[in-house]
Amino acid sequence: MTAAPDAASPPQDPAQPRLLAVLAIGQVLGGTAVATSIAASSLVASRLSGSPAVGGVASTASVLGAAGAAAVVARVAQARGRRPALVGGHLVGLLGAVGAVVAATTGSVALLLVSLLLIGSGTAVGLAARYAATDLAAPARAGRALALVVWATTVGAVAGPNLLGPPAAVAVSAGLPGVAGPYLLCAVAFALAALTGWLGLRPDPLLRAREHAGTPATAPGAAAVRPWAVLRASRPALLGAVGIVLGHAVMVGLMSMTPVHMDHGGAALSVVGLVISLHIAGMYALSPLFGWLADRLGPARVLAGAGVLLPLAGVVCALAAPTATGLLSVGLVLLGLGWSAAVVGGSAQLTASLAVADRPRVQGWVDVAMNLAGAAAGIVAGVLVTVSSYALLGALVVVATVPFLLVVARPARTGRPAAG
Repeated sequence: MTAAPDAASPPQDPAQPRLLAVLAIGQVLGGTAVATSIAASSLVASRLSGSPAVGGVASTASVLGAAGAAAVVARVAQARGRRPALVGGHLVGLLGAVGAVVAATTGSVALLLVSLLLIGSGTAVGLAARYAATDLAAPARAGRALALVVWATTVGAVAGPNLLGPPAAVAVSAGLPGVAGPYLLCAVAFALAALTGWLGLRPDPLLRAREHAGTPATAPGAAAVRPWAVLRASRPALLGAVGIVLGHAVMVGLMSMTPVHMDHGGAALSVVGLVISLHIAGMYALSPLFGWLADRLGPARVLAGAGVLLPLAGVVCALAAPTATGLLSVGLVLLGLGWSAAVVGGSAQLTASLAVADRPRVQGWVDVAMNLAGAAAGIVAGVLVTVSSYALLGALVVVATVPFLLVVARPARTGRPAAG
């Protein structure tokens, strides 16, 4: 039997506003590092190897690194608290960025791929930070706290890819190849993020939450928490986890093949970039609204909203010809909004359904599943579009998400608004 969520939730801790600001700053810095790496790595790997296929492997390396790091970050948080977990994850990302600088300088593709695995730790930290935001939040404001940290990712996601030029110039002036420049920026951003967390996450939000709940401040028996057993014992927690994993898989699969679909219609790169930018805006821009709705109406209703938005996105994209830029833009915005609702609503419901002692381990396990599902969805989507069509991929999104809506909508109708 797993422990029930703590019945007597304390009011918001006085340290919460400052800790939330620290987490948001760390998210901006870490997000900048990760987005810069994502923007540069496929190109750098292709140039070093002379093969576009290796560029695709580079992207996969970061995703797999994020999945592996999510498990480690969760174990450290379970045993030691959020501060060492988040800071340690950023330091691993820093090590990866330094390794990538060396790889770009020496022309070593193998070292670059290993370094990208380590840089994936930054993605895992970004995901874990959204949970850290809820540790000391008042129950009626937990969704907004979580969504604020998700929203802060927007700054880094937008800034990183647009900062590739100046670091390349700095690298050249330092006698390094220009392709090493983006990783210099990654290293600086990861170092500042680690320093921000080390200095600012005092008190440790998870350890303070355990004090409020009357549980031991440290939990050396991390392995004693069995995530699947915990999720099976709580239907709301399981639905939250499924929403996160399903929403991410659907988003990655459909989004990753949209540029290919548009390319079949002869779309210019600038047009493809615009559609993807609108999609990213949909992912992050309204996350505070979904957080507010989770607090006011309950996270189950936000999950039900995701269950409407995701299949609707699939329908719109399935009907869009490669030249239908406007319709594809609508579909990708709906897809981004559905992802945001699934991640914010699912994360809020998962956290609210877990006892403090179980949270880090289960949250990390769900994030591992989320990253692996995204990687698998990208591969499956590529195969489907290759052997059939983008329209079939959109139809499959509908088939995959409508059952989730049917399951989650019933508790959403009967859920009661949170107080506050």
